[in-house]
Amino acid sequence: MEEFSMARQSKREYLRTIHERYRHGQRVEKTAMLEEFCKVCGYNRKYAIWLLNRPLKPRAERCPASRWATYSKASISMLAKVWEASGYLCSQRLKAAMAQWLPWIKKHFGINDELAKELLAISARQMDRRLFAHKRTVKRRLYGTTRPGSLLKHMIPIKTEHWDVTLPGYLEIDLVSHSGASAAGEFLYTLDCVDIATGWVERQAVMGKGQLGIVEALRQIEQRLPFGLRGIDSDNGSEFINAHLFNFCQQRPKGQSVQFTRSRPYKKDDNAHVEQKNWTHVRKLLGWQRYDTLEARTTINSSTSSFESFRICSSPP
Repeated sequence: MEEFSMARQSKREYLRTIHERYRHGQRVEKTAMLEEFCKVCGYNRKYAIWLLNRPLKPRAERCPASRWATYSKASISMLAKVWEASGYLCSQRLKAAMAQWLPWIKKHFGINDELAKELLAISARQMDRRLFAHKRTVKRRLYGTTRPGSLLKHMIPIKTEHWDVTLPGYLEIDLVSHSGASAAGEFLYTLDCVDIATGWVERQAVMGKGQLGIVEALRQIEQRLPFGLRGIDSDNGSEFINAHLFNFCQQRPKGQSVQFTRSRPYKKDDNAHVEQKNWTHVRKLLGWQRYDTLEARTTINSSTSSFESFRICSSPP
């Protein structure tokens, strides 16, 4: 049988296990324990007897080594501000872009050279660790209220291949909620549409996510498009996967039917075009505040150039 060597710590633990029993055992028991101890630990018999007969040393309490903080609280606080201002970049991209952000940081916050060096020195891994609490706070925000729809799913095909269209008119669509910190009651949504070929973006604010309201908003968007509507691709929410939107696509003049497809469930990357516009064209303008008044809907639909006007029309969160 192949021999093995026991680790020193394991030998000490084994010694502590049998020490008291050996000291108070009978002669026959001592002999059996001694032989087993020598066999398991590989000790010489005399040395094993010496170990078992001497008093055990008390366990030494190990104090964890303290480390000085490498980065100051001011640098971590500034890192969080830059991360939020950059649109929540991942740590690798934020690390690479930090040098380009320094002029902006110095202009708005007037940091000294020592703090600037700390920001440049922090690694991507440390950025992940230091921003962990901030990321948890951001994740707790209510980004959306999509619920999967089951009606007509078998009639609406899933589009899994890459978008490779050269003609305009094929839109990815999505709803962005403006519920603030609570999804109670009725509040506004933005129907966001982006054309795959040209990147053209159209938005329409609607009250609630009623199916007829979504279809009516899509009709208004279609009238504003500088090209004909050829197809729409949505997620699996019940506000899209329903008979009203299906009929909107099918019941049209001959030869003008609209292709209706959907993404895979829980695969946001399938709608990457519109997900990007949700951030750049909706969230960066309207934020995460709650909007639940008709006045706010009118203002959002009439102008997208003034964030202040949106904020004034919104109800308190």
